[in-house]
Amino acid sequence: MEKPQTSTLWGGRFSESTDAFVQRFTASVQFDRRLALHDIRGSLAHAAMLARAGLLTGDEHAAIVAGLGDIRREIEEDRFAWSVELEDVHMNIEARLTERIGLAGKKLHTGRSRNDQVATDVRLYLRDAIDTIAGELTRLQRALATLAAREAATIMPGFTHLQTAQPVTFGHHMLAWNEMLERDHGRLMDCRKRLDVSPLGSAALAGTSYPIDRMFTAAELGFSAPARNSLDAVSDRDFAIEFCAFAALLMTHLSRFSEELVLWTSAQFGFVNLPDRFCTGSSIMPQKKNPDVAELA
Repeated sequence: MEKPQTSTLWGGRFSESTDAFVQRFTASVQFDRRLALHDIRGSLAHAAMLARAGLLTGDEHAAIVAGLGDIRREIEEDRFAWSVELEDVHMNIEARLTERIGLAGKKLHTGRSRNDQVATDVRLYLRDAIDTIAGELTRLQRALATLAAREAATIMPGFTHLQTAQPVTFGHHMLAWNEMLERDHGRLMDCRKRLDVSPLGSAALAGTSYPIDRMFTAAELGFSAPARNSLDAVSDRDFAIEFCAFAALLMTHLSRFSEELVLWTSAQFGFVNLPDRFCTGSSIMPQKKNPDVAELA
């Protein structure tokens, strides 16, 4: 008797479908769908490499590029139908691509595993996030430096234990925050430097026998180089932990800064008056002007 076949990418040796509870329990698409646009970007680079290597025909490559472009628009316009049964972002996109263009969609996975695929996606995602955060940090530092220069001669009390201790200038205080953010910026750039390698071509853990070009895909995706060791490339996420450590320190500094704003805007201090558009009021006490933005940060 012929064994029933499963519909999953990896289902070749399996004789029965996955239990529904197991599908829900092991699916990651609810979380990793945020990697979708980076997954498409990685697939476009991989497809271009496969075409250069003669593993895709020109027509197949063109169909893949057009199909992924259509899928990207579906995702951006929130029209893409995500399926838990397809487990993750990679299989959802591949299934939709195959539905649109046929067998060429399945050939996109040639020489690639979900292991090197997701490792690449996460690096692309974090690299973009780092570049965005670095830009915002620079803007904040410039604003603090400008304010410090303007208030270089403005005298204010310095506090220890919330008691007046020594006189300082407001400019000096702002530059203290600038120093903290400068170290944060340095940590962020260190993290970016270490994640700036491409795992593509590592496959499951030990590469592939297909004639792929890892240098090409690394360059296509803007990485400085391909990963030096395939096993390390697919098995470690230390760069993500490093980013989390940076983020924890940054938010500690921003929280300290925000708490000072809360104190300084209070009636007891009165050093700063925030614009109304950055504050909220009370439903029962009309005199209140609450620095909610600073409190929530």
